[in-house]
Amino acid sequence: MTESLALEIKNVIKKRRRRTVGPINLQIPQGFIVALVGSNGSGKSTILHLMTQSLIPDEGEIKWFGEEGVGELPLEIKSKIAYVAENPLVEENFQTAEQAASFRAHWYPTWDQKRFDRLMTRFDVPRKERLNRMSKGERRKFEVAAALATNPKLLILDELSSGLDPFAWKDMIDELQECMNGEDVTIIMATHIVEEVKRLADYIVLVHRGEVLGMVEKDLLYGSCYEVWVRGTLAELMTRTDIIQHEEEESSIHKLIVRDEGIITDLQQSKELQVLRSRALELEEILELWIQGHPPKH
Repeated sequence: MTESLALEIKNVIKKRRRRTVGPINLQIPQGFIVALVGSNGSGKSTILHLMTQSLIPDEGEIKWFGEEGVGELPLEIKSKIAYVAENPLVEENFQTAEQAASFRAHWYPTWDQKRFDRLMTRFDVPRKERLNRMSKGERRKFEVAAALATNPKLLILDELSSGLDPFAWKDMIDELQECMNGEDVTIIMATHIVEEVKRLADYIVLVHRGEVLGMVEKDLLYGSCYEVWVRGTLAELMTRTDIIQHEEEESSIHKLIVRDEGIITDLQQSKELQVLRSRALELEEILELWIQGHPPKH
């Protein structure tokens, strides 16, 4: 990548009780939305904690905006980062939304009270209610409003949709899209919700069993793999090296997964085979192939 980097992670390893996460090597370009995608327990949240320095790596190094964090991150760097954790801070439980926001504003020179007020109104969050008495969705909306009010250069979101109803989720998506249109902000979001990835992400980082399998532009994945049904002899198919998966559904009927649309044309031109139907794979199906050991072409 030739862009300026918001975050650079080199050979980072974190040993956890259940599994070791890493080694992680990532370069997050500035000004884009990057989705960490993986199942629950895959290591996404651990990676986010490393990015916010709430966890310290056992090995490797991390740079924020080109500066390496050795020991405590400088306040100048910290004030550029906003983090919405999957589980909110218990220390704020007995504060109202207004009290918690007032405290946070002291730590962020770029705090925008008008933006916070606008978002609280848009998200319909009660201002005088104690945070621990809010619904999970209301608390989530407060957390996002407070994070965006800091005008961060790096916004880190862990499971954005947790606790949100479909209407609130849409408001969140719309607000993040508007945020990207007018600001120099990088968003890193951990999610297992494919629709969030489709709506927001520029890049996808696939995390599986504590390992980062790679990072790729989302748009490159669309149309990268196809399912094709053909009728013909197995001998003709066995000579091909461009087929990712093959299943024989019934006598002389085969279901194929291929990586390139041009292969379908080749199959159609074969005298020994008849293409019955084909379709482009959905994003979630392509990610599953990636997990199975068939990474996308860059």
